[in-house]
Amino acid sequence: MFQKIALAIAFSPRMEALIAEAKKLISQFKSELILIHVGIKTPELEAKLSEIIVQHGLDTEAVTTIWTDGKPAKMILKACEQENVDLLMLGALKSEGFMTYYLGSVARKVIRKASCSVLTLIEPSVETSNYDKVVINGTQLDITPEVIRQGLEFCKTLEAKQISILNEIKMYGLLMGTASEGTEDEASITRRKLVQDEITYVEDILKEIDKEGLKINIKVTGGKWAAELAKYCEKINADLLIVGDDRSLTFFDRIFPHDLEELLSTLPCNLLIIKK
Repeated sequence: MFQKIALAIAFSPRMEALIAEAKKLISQFKSELILIHVGIKTPELEAKLSEIIVQHGLDTEAVTTIWTDGKPAKMILKACEQENVDLLMLGALKSEGFMTYYLGSVARKVIRKASCSVLTLIEPSVETSNYDKVVINGTQLDITPEVIRQGLEFCKTLEAKQISILNEIKMYGLLMGTASEGTEDEASITRRKLVQDEITYVEDILKEIDKEGLKINIKVTGGKWAAELAKYCEKINADLLIVGDDRSLTFFDRIFPHDLEELLSTLPCNLLIIKK
């Protein structure tokens, strides 16, 4: 699934935890690991990084380290493209303040513009994160079948124990169902049909996927999918949320938030974004 996994590193207190998290994933996916650092390379930093790599049981000869200089987001993206990275791992703040939201952090800029999938970890740990409870966005979008397919493959590899695919009733349909001029029974029937239509949409996608060993629940909600996904993740204390992105977000998405941009403003848990 992920043949090349890159990790953007800074020499911060969380670097060791992020390397431990990356080691877990490359072991599971049998991947190559690429470390990307934007900053000046010094003998002291090189020695420190080598020490941490060895401490976590990684072969320094098998790990590619890219030292580059320039604007962090731009250089991380450039390195991912040059190395044909499949998955980029980042550390991210769980919640960003108002000014950071509009000005944009390095992580946010990279997430928006990356051509590869991106995994953001809000609380990386040396003991490594569990991916037991996973939520996948099942909202009807062009990218959704691929998000569900790759999401379930990720879950199978990481041995997730509880998987929820959350789908959204289209608001215009919900309004029609609740504002029917007919009887309450007729409105109720319309609402049930809308729910069943969304369940059927996901079930049809699942028919084409090997689900052996996975426990999957399909949930249907009404409302904006980003807000509903965040609420549901918080409710079940999810370890990972998987969504898709098939376009780049712009400055106007930050002023008039796109659903994905809304998720990035306050991450409910670790977030895996599947890119088209």
